[in-house]
Amino acid sequence: MSTFKALGIDAGIWTTPVEVTDRTPFEEDYSHKSYDPEYAQKFWRILIQADRVFKQFRSRFAGKVSPVHFFWGSFDMAVTRFSGRRAPVHPGAPNVARFVATEAYSHEVSSCGFWPGAGLGAPAFYSYCYAEPEGYRDYPVRPSEAYYNKDFGEFILPYDAVRRADDPDGVLLSFLQTTYEAAAITGKWDRAGLERPEGWVQRD
Repeated sequence: MSTFKALGIDAGIWTTPVEVTDRTPFEEDYSHKSYDPEYAQKFWRILIQADRVFKQFRSRFAGKVSPVHFFWGSFDMAVTRFSGRRAPVHPGAPNVARFVATEAYSHEVSSCGFWPGAGLGAPAFYSYCYAEPEGYRDYPVRPSEAYYNKDFGEFILPYDAVRRADDPDGVLLSFLQTTYEAAAITGKWDRAGLERPEGWVQRD
């Protein structure tokens, strides 16, 4: 904070958590204080590998696409593709300011990511779109372990299905690609104008 002040930046930190049920301000929360370095390291290693594959998937899209980024609210890493068309006004999300959800979903999206699995019971990769077109949730996706979770409104791929696979990258990429296609095909996206040619590879 002193560095911000030295630069003439008046920055404030709002200490109330979002995207979670328990919204005890951080400076008043004495219950969530455990730290397990072994599992912190494992989580970090998962994020590093997921980031690598997400970036490969991201490079296949010529339209507007977010960077691969980490959400501190729910501790998920995500990447989002945009169709370029406006979306209906978002109804809002639990424990998130209405204007945040409205702005985040101002345009149609197909978003995917990894998160530790709060509420699901196990870590998983996920994919969803907004607004959800008719037929989206019934679209066939790969691999066989992937499924549509009605409670979350998302396709889910258990992390263990990727971890135990002979080709983890290929399994994850098939999930990312087919769930994107579920959104793009049922939502009638301009795929010819938004996608890279087959076989296109980003060069460093």
